[in-house]
Amino acid sequence: MKKVANDLSFNDIKIGDYFYFNKIISKKDVLKFAELTGDYNPLHVDENYASTSIFKINIIHGMFCASLFSTLVGMYCPGKRCLYLSQNLNFRKPAFYNDILRISGEVIDKNISINTIKMKLKINRNDEIIVIGEAVLKII
Repeated sequence: MKKVANDLSFNDIKIGDYFYFNKIISKKDVLKFAELTGDYNPLHVDENYASTSIFKINIIHGMFCASLFSTLVGMYCPGKRCLYLSQNLNFRKPAFYNDILRISGEVIDKNISINTIKMKLKINRNDEIIVIGEAVLKII
């Protein structure tokens, strides 16, 4: 995982720029997220309960997946100059322990008067969209 944030200025970023990284979320990661947030919903952490659900196995918290958008914008584009202004989300499918997730974003708009960019963000498992949304980011 990337440990040093990119340092892209407003002028460095172009409409159409695309950034991504891959992430595998383990059961241990989900338990850490549950501890941090206090969300111990059994659908995420209890194998016996999950086996009775429509999914038959535990699913990863949707907000855990969506939190990876913060990694994308805070580390890749724009990186250290990022100030998150807004985010909308649509959760389309669940993610499961040890899925290989691709977290990606494409710059779709720039506003020069207030130094903001808009990005279309997605999380995919293979060709399936798990989470999709748009974010507005100020470049400081």
